[in-house]
Amino acid sequence: HLEALTFNVLNQTKILSAALCCYLVMGKKQSKVQAFSLLMLVTSAMVMEKVIPLKNWGIAAAKSSFSSPDLMSRHVTHGVVPVLFASFISGLAGALTQKNLQGASKKASSVQKGRNTYLFSMEMTVASALVLLVSLLVSSDGKAISQNGLLHKWTPQTLIPILTNSIGGILVGLVTKHAGSVRKGFALIFGLLLSGVIQAGSSHGVSTAQIVGGLLAACSLWLHTMNPYRKS
Repeated sequence: HLEALTFNVLNQTKILSAALCCYLVMGKKQSKVQAFSLLMLVTSAMVMEKVIPLKNWGIAAAKSSFSSPDLMSRHVTHGVVPVLFASFISGLAGALTQKNLQGASKKASSVQKGRNTYLFSMEMTVASALVLLVSLLVSSDGKAISQNGLLHKWTPQTLIPILTNSIGGILVGLVTKHAGSVRKGFALIFGLLLSGVIQAGSSHGVSTAQIVGGLLAACSLWLHTMNPYRKS
């Protein structure tokens, strides 16, 4: 229900929720430039979803891929809303994970020793597996698996998103640990660019709103990673 580039940009709103949750959970502040970049990120999502029409900026917008009202409705209810909600949960989970691993707190006097990284990862894996198993009992996917088997309609192409997600998760951890958040931010910008290039070569193409929104998102990520909060 979403094009690749739109999904990638909307998914980056988890940076906004992570910044908010880190402030609420850990008291971690944002610089003025970072706050501005977060507003720019929200603007990019609103541009791509045509909440802010490009004609207000004097830019001619291309026709939407979701021309019929039914497709547009499912685009919002089955695409935009779930991604934004998942991004908020991801930001909250990231803040809580950081607090547990680093032992940080709002009060400097109450800093505790952080959790063991490997033990915490094992606990998260077990919890995720249990949640997935419970969800299969009530979802349509669970009924389909019980009737047709787990590998029904699988093709070699099915392994591509599974492997890329798995490798991507490992690489994100390695980049964050060894290269820092700045280089991670540039990697996210490259990911947006790559999504746009791949989508441009597909049958969907890239609309004007997606180009403008993608550029705004890339600029916001660059500003956020290059201007961290510093105590005066």
